[in-house]
Amino acid sequence: MIWDTHAHLDDERYRRDFAEVLARAKGSGISRILNPGYDLESSRRAVALAREYPFIWAAVGIHPHDAGGAGQATWDELVSLAQEEKVVAWGEIGLDYYRDLSPRFVQQQAFVNQIELANAAGLPIIIHNRDAHQDILRLLKQHRPEHGCVFHVYSGSWEMAKELLNLGFYLSFGGPLTYKNARQTLEVAQGVPMDRFMVETDSPYLTPEPYRSQRNEPARVVEVVKRLAEIKGLEVPEVARLALENGEALFGKACAAG
Repeated sequence: MIWDTHAHLDDERYRRDFAEVLARAKGSGISRILNPGYDLESSRRAVALAREYPFIWAAVGIHPHDAGGAGQATWDELVSLAQEEKVVAWGEIGLDYYRDLSPRFVQQQAFVNQIELANAAGLPIIIHNRDAHQDILRLLKQHRPEHGCVFHVYSGSWEMAKELLNLGFYLSFGGPLTYKNARQTLEVAQGVPMDRFMVETDSPYLTPEPYRSQRNEPARVVEVVKRLAEIKGLEVPEVARLALENGEALFGKACAAG
């Protein structure tokens, strides 16, 4: 019973073999998948998939790359989508100073706005953070997500992780945890408490070893669970159980119905 808490199943790279991708996921013990949006259209697609498949859940939001194009009509529709029964989070949202596809000030405005919208909707948030550690920490302290948050594919230091954990937030691990040069992520995985981690694929991106040159898919979250079990000195089923329970603690036990 493994929960892939972040997979973009609506991506066009799954169009030709979507049924096979889902079958492989189920065959690998994946019991549920959370599909986050990153713009308005992908949020719509995420909700549509969640309506169709009992084991798929959705999140809605605007990624920092697309922050510059979001206007009031965007926010209004996301608020409406967030009321759907199977929408369990607002995301993925945050800051990305690596690509800077939207001006940083605009990214920050969109991030704060979406924290407030998530708070009003009663939803936790899913955070994308790349090379923006200090600004994202500052904004989270100034504008607290009232229903919690998870840093997806956490990429920061252990020092920052401790601050986030003290704020009550969760950290999620994906394919990079399996990479040979993942020393910083390894340190975080060693230190994260048992009740504060999740696992994900970020499919179709960030494929874990030993499949790194291939398209990622939810079935491969098993490799992340195996690596985390090695690091924690636990059995694989125990790590899977803990990650699932932590996901339920943040996103709600209603997800267990899937």
